[in-house]
Amino acid sequence: MGVVDGQLTTCYILQNMKENNLTFWDRFKSFIKREARWLLPGIGVKRWMLLILAGITLLAVGLALILLNIYRTAPNNWLLPIISAVSLQSFGRITRALIFGLVGFSLTAYGMWGLNRSLLRPFIQPGKPIIDAVSSFRRKEKGPRIVVIGGGHGLATLLRGLKNFTKNLTAIVTVADDGGSSGELRRSLGVLPPGDIRNCLAALSNDEELLTQLFQYRFSDESGLHGHSLGNLFISGLAEITGSFEEAVAESGRVLAVQGQVLPSTLTDVRLAASVEIVEEKKKSSWIRGESKIPKVRGQIKRIWLEPDNPPAYPPAIQALLAADLILIGPGSLYTSLLPNLLVPDIVEAIRASRAMKFFICNLASQPGETDEYSSYDHLTAIEKHIGSKLFDLIICNNRYSGDLPDDVKWIEVDSDLERNYPVYQTDLLDLDHPWRHDSEKLAQTIIDIYFDRTGPLIDREVNQEELQ
Repeated sequence: MGVVDGQLTTCYILQNMKENNLTFWDRFKSFIKREARWLLPGIGVKRWMLLILAGITLLAVGLALILLNIYRTAPNNWLLPIISAVSLQSFGRITRALIFGLVGFSLTAYGMWGLNRSLLRPFIQPGKPIIDAVSSFRRKEKGPRIVVIGGGHGLATLLRGLKNFTKNLTAIVTVADDGGSSGELRRSLGVLPPGDIRNCLAALSNDEELLTQLFQYRFSDESGLHGHSLGNLFISGLAEITGSFEEAVAESGRVLAVQGQVLPSTLTDVRLAASVEIVEEKKKSSWIRGESKIPKVRGQIKRIWLEPDNPPAYPPAIQALLAADLILIGPGSLYTSLLPNLLVPDIVEAIRASRAMKFFICNLASQPGETDEYSSYDHLTAIEKHIGSKLFDLIICNNRYSGDLPDDVKWIEVDSDLERNYPVYQTDLLDLDHPWRHDSEKLAQTIIDIYFDRTGPLIDREVNQEELQ
């Protein structure tokens, strides 16, 4: 699981070690304090506890009426002293009511606690209290509705971090890929390319362990399967069984227990084409057709478009955009991951019509063949050239430039032109192991902090910090 779950488990173990050195009274107070968190707002159990208590109370009243009738009509024999003792006749009525109420409430609470532990134990991670799992689920369930647009590894990285904060996630993915395993399946089976969708499904999986690794497994060329990944074959096979690509994606999400949904931007079989100015040939312009071929042509990309032009958007993608609280575009390859989604006219119109906040996440480093020598402002200029201006409310950029990059890759730094034309937020987003990529946890935390800072108190983050303590 994610870093958050690992921190929770570690904190819980340290807490148990600390409690072993406490007195019985201190351990009891700690237990009460921990279990009292079930009564916090938003957990969703208090209403059911009250309903259960009301039902038990009615059962107790009915039983009391039966016992009272037996007590009044019983003959004066051996049964009467037993009934008197059990009903605590030697105490006053108020005292008896308090004793029976306290004992009944304690037994009911303990029974409910034990029942919940027994029912939920198969679904709880070892070392993680049930209340933490329930509160985390409730917090994510009430999280903001976030729509992320892009493709490739950048989108998967972002989703992997955001799923720790909300279950209301939608990834809108390009279907213009025509290279590698996806391209071959597209040509041989006539399905939409499943590669980017597969990566997003794996990133949103509730358990990125064996099943997800199997979904991402790629066969070797020597196996006779031509380097296909198992997930691509799985989605393609489901598309033939179900009769539709979108249904295959939905069923794959159920298999992986994803938190959210992954949607194609369009169901049209589109191809990406570009006009590239080749510097080595005296700035000769060439038309390149095919997403996989565009980065291989060393030149400056002037314009890209989809063939056929103006494809209709996938309706659920439009619905998700219109209902979103936050729309994120990027990170990802500018010309082959981000813009292919935005070139679907209905997608851009839905973004503009949506009342959600719109953030653009700038890449950390340039991509050879696409954004060589690009500044952060050049990224925004390229997008506006294709879809128009005034689309974003905020630009999120990295401001840490440390680590070794490949020879043909350079840092994308924030320049003065970007700061003059857009509101910019800069922070450390660097993945120390892979400096050219975003750190999923840093990026997600930054986005959530900015969102709640602009919409209200940081309630969700306060809850998250309480869970980590």
